[in-house]
Amino acid sequence: MAMTASTRDKLKGVSTATLCTALFKRGLRNQFIQEVHPLNPTLGNMVGEAFTLRYIPAREDLNPLSVFLDRGHPQRKAVEECPPGAVMVIDSRKNARAASAGGILVSRLMKRGVAGVVTDGGFRDSPEIATLSIPAYHHRPSAPTNLTLHQALDINVPIGCGDVAVWPGDVVVGDGEGVVIIPADIADAIADEAVEMTAFEDFVTEKVMEGRSILGLYPPTDEQSKVDFAAWRKAKGR
Repeated sequence: MAMTASTRDKLKGVSTATLCTALFKRGLRNQFIQEVHPLNPTLGNMVGEAFTLRYIPAREDLNPLSVFLDRGHPQRKAVEECPPGAVMVIDSRKNARAASAGGILVSRLMKRGVAGVVTDGGFRDSPEIATLSIPAYHHRPSAPTNLTLHQALDINVPIGCGDVAVWPGDVVVGDGEGVVIIPADIADAIADEAVEMTAFEDFVTEKVMEGRSILGLYPPTDEQSKVDFAAWRKAKGR
């Protein structure tokens, strides 16, 4: 089942930290992609369903520059087939010694309406990608062409990205800290819970900034904290 517009909107307003806690409550401890960072953390949340591309180690006799003459090359094909609103997630085996993609391909994804792109490797042309209006996450900049180390093999299959299992259709959320993967079948429930958690955390933050102790407030073990939160929600319309 495709992600609803309501769930997408809710996930645009919550943090990956809050989502990780909601996932942890369900026993999911390893959903935060390790060692990827946004090229432009000011773009707001990236939200979309995963469309995957898998690289294997390149073998020189099978991966010359001429492979790009093939219009069906998996990397090029993935860029043209990733659905609008989806997030392309690339398995580069945590190897950033060669690029996973560059500015032209990421620009094409942006123009096609793709919601974002994530690799556990690196992007070339990263200064240019950082100026685009598409969220992009990688480990670090990497100038060499992907062909020197990576051979594109599979499109839209289960992959590993930054030590996290990613299945096509999983919900991908990125913010200024990083990227979390939400199993598709619980995305609606996680989004609802994260909105509730965010309201409470905003209340707590406001009270802490006013000088209040976290004891009895976070978590709200004092009955007065619950009363105050209810009043705060009513006043704020949340």
